[in-house]
Amino acid sequence: MQVVYRLLKLTSKVDYSRFFSDDVPGFMRSPVREIFRKVDLASIYSFAGGYPDASTFPLQEMEGLTRKVVEKYGAKALQYGGTQGVNELREAISKWYAPWLYAGCGKAVGADGDAPKSDPATVRIPLENIQITTSSQQGIDVCARIFLNPGDVVLTTNPAYLGAIQSFKAYRAEVRNLVAAMADSADGGDTLRKEPSRRAKFIYIVPDFCNPSGETLSLEERLSLVEFARRKDLLIIEDCPYRALRYSGSNIPTIYSLAPERTLHLGSFSKIFAPGFRLGWIIGAPALLEQIFICKQALDLCPPVFDQYLAAEYLGSGTLDENLSRSISLYREKRDYMLALLHRYMPEEVSWTEPDGGLFLWVTLPPHVDTVAMYDSALAAGVAYVAGTFFSLDGGFRNAMRLNFSFLARDRMEEGVKLLSRVISEALIPQKTVEK
Repeated sequence: MQVVYRLLKLTSKVDYSRFFSDDVPGFMRSPVREIFRKVDLASIYSFAGGYPDASTFPLQEMEGLTRKVVEKYGAKALQYGGTQGVNELREAISKWYAPWLYAGCGKAVGADGDAPKSDPATVRIPLENIQITTSSQQGIDVCARIFLNPGDVVLTTNPAYLGAIQSFKAYRAEVRNLVAAMADSADGGDTLRKEPSRRAKFIYIVPDFCNPSGETLSLEERLSLVEFARRKDLLIIEDCPYRALRYSGSNIPTIYSLAPERTLHLGSFSKIFAPGFRLGWIIGAPALLEQIFICKQALDLCPPVFDQYLAAEYLGSGTLDENLSRSISLYREKRDYMLALLHRYMPEEVSWTEPDGGLFLWVTLPPHVDTVAMYDSALAAGVAYVAGTFFSLDGGFRNAMRLNFSFLARDRMEEGVKLLSRVISEALIPQKTVEK
């Protein structure tokens, strides 16, 4: 033990900061991950994370799927695989995801949370347009890696997905407000052209049930975005991890279906299979995917092979569709219940979005309430959320928060909302006193 102690003492004396690259200061901590590192989720009412409901995981089917993969593929399932992903999974995605990719644009139709219908014999995604990734998050990061130089500009919504902001800033890009840029252009201005050293490379967008707001872009908004991207010669990174999780309303065409020549479409198994598998995909032009293919060789050589075969068999057997239907019913019920609880318990000064799908909704409090400052009180009361400012491009939304409705069990949601409502009500008291 004395030897170990002396070795540990040596490491504590080393200043490692001089070894880090210039990129490291741009790395952002995720407040969600910090919460999970410090708090036992089972001990609080957590509306903070983006976790799926664990009851949607196909535990009963896993034993049979695993046995089938071992019997069907043998040692091949445990060997290295191609960087682009195993063909069996790419073929399964080609068939299964095509209706979702083209839903609402005339090639397939789906409404009210139903899976879009199509003729599988005629609607396919070419294999050369599909790249498997080790999670959808890797898809975001690899796009940032191949497109961004320090000082380049990414345009996105405000608020935006925190994981994307983290990735773009890690490559020292500047993340700007897409809506403001489009409005500036419509008024005849062009801020980006006035700053030649700040080159805008792409738009990043979560068009369906956005994380964090839960909002969905209308068809008109998507068409305007595509027109702007073409006029400014920008690529579009369309992040769609929640597209299959629609609980109401009709499917809207993907941006990829409207502008396939300049869109990379990202998908994920995390919300429709299980996040522990860390599998996703990118659909795009072969010339773009080729650079991702090369870049990915340096990241992980290949996506996890055994997991890919499990996903391929899960897709091919039809079990995913059956489970997805049950998941949609469960999440629709939980969304409706969460909204009912907010109407019942929240102070009248509080408002929120009512999403047609996904896992999140966005709560807005009066301007004087700081949800960052309020967080310790909430955690002490036993309830967790994510403050809105962590999704902001400019430090705004300090009076907002993101709430997740998928993770917490239905029988615990009411007590969690009651606790949160109580904390918010206490934060409102100082302002009400001033008004009197």
